[in-house]
Amino acid sequence: MRGARLVLRVTAVCVALVLACGFAFGAADVGQPAPPLTATQLDGHSFDLSGLRGRVVIVNFWATWCVPCRAEMPALDAFYRHYHDQGLDMIGISADRPRDRSAVVRMMQPLAYPAAMLRDATVNGFGAPEALPETFVIDQAGVVRAMFRPDQVGVTEQSLAAAVVPLLPRKTAR
Repeated sequence: MRGARLVLRVTAVCVALVLACGFAFGAADVGQPAPPLTATQLDGHSFDLSGLRGRVVIVNFWATWCVPCRAEMPALDAFYRHYHDQGLDMIGISADRPRDRSAVVRMMQPLAYPAAMLRDATVNGFGAPEALPETFVIDQAGVVRAMFRPDQVGVTEQSLAAAVVPLLPRKTAR
């Protein structure tokens, strides 16, 4: 019981820290243009959502301490590996504190998709996530087509396929 209370307190503190990150809440609604997002990835490369027009993009907000986030990461990774060559890009945006960067790097090492820290976003029109995990699917034209939040449909390979595959470029028959 004491351990459960500690987990709840730590989770509440972490959520409060995420909300206090200093970012304004963005407007990322289904059917609307995706807000701007520019960040320095963990590997030092730059991520700019606006530069990915013509590709479908998944933006996943997560944290190392978030059990549902960690549970869906294998599905996100498998989906990315399968569809990346077909026009899919993805980024995981960690809401962890800057001092926990090494834990984020360790967690991302076996995964193929890139990640960045929320604090390393120089432009974040999405704002701080309301809850974690929070995932957005953006079509080739830069419009948000689906959102996955913990109180709604969860991220699985099947739910991703239903939302993403119809948006991918069609292969033409030769």
